[in-house]
Amino acid sequence: MKIDVWSDFVCPFCYIGKRRLEGALEQFAHRNNVEISYKSYELDPNAEENPDQNIHEYLANQKGMSFEQAKSMNESLGEQAAEVGLTYNFDTMQHTNTFDAHRVAKYAAVKGKGKEMTERLLKAYFTDSELISDHKTLVKLSGEVGLDKDDVTALLKADDYAGDVRADEKEAEQLGVQGVPFFVFNDKYAVSGSQPQEAFSEVLEKVWEEENEKPVLQSLNPKKSKTTYCTDEGCEIVEED
Repeated sequence: MKIDVWSDFVCPFCYIGKRRLEGALEQFAHRNNVEISYKSYELDPNAEENPDQNIHEYLANQKGMSFEQAKSMNESLGEQAAEVGLTYNFDTMQHTNTFDAHRVAKYAAVKGKGKEMTERLLKAYFTDSELISDHKTLVKLSGEVGLDKDDVTALLKADDYAGDVRADEKEAEQLGVQGVPFFVFNDKYAVSGSQPQEAFSEVLEKVWEEENEKPVLQSLNPKKSKTTYCTDEGCEIVEED
């Protein structure tokens, strides 16, 4: 089974949804036959690389609400994150542009470290309050998951993997994706949003069953007809009712 996941590194529900899917997979009997691929998506392509406001102020401006309302909403998100073992440090979080982080993640996937890089970037943003648009930070994080720091430094100075990021975003547009996380199972079953773990479990079982069920054949021979067929014991003519 293949699962494509569109997400962004500054999306709180993406990290929560990731954990819930992983929890469902832990209980899935066929988990060793599941391959997850993370796709690029920018919630705010125009976000500044160096934030001049904290995450509460950013959310308040984006949603047209008060600072207190934004902070309360973030606290609620933090509680949901804690339920799946995550720590969100909103007071020190640095909202930023994620395009370069996505480029690094694409490089990591080519090197077989896509899952590790995705997890590290999410933790860096939500828990460690790192500025994940900063090139020095991205190089450091890449080294932590076993990537070549010199290669990452070079790709960040150029436009390497920019086309891959844009291709993912174009595909999301063609699929009608309007928000993340967005999960696509075997290129035909879509799940939108951070669903409960139980919902992911149901989807996994349903997709596996439908994709692997054996077709049931029905005879179309007319009644009272003669038919011929062969078995390992020979060929014969049989009159069927």
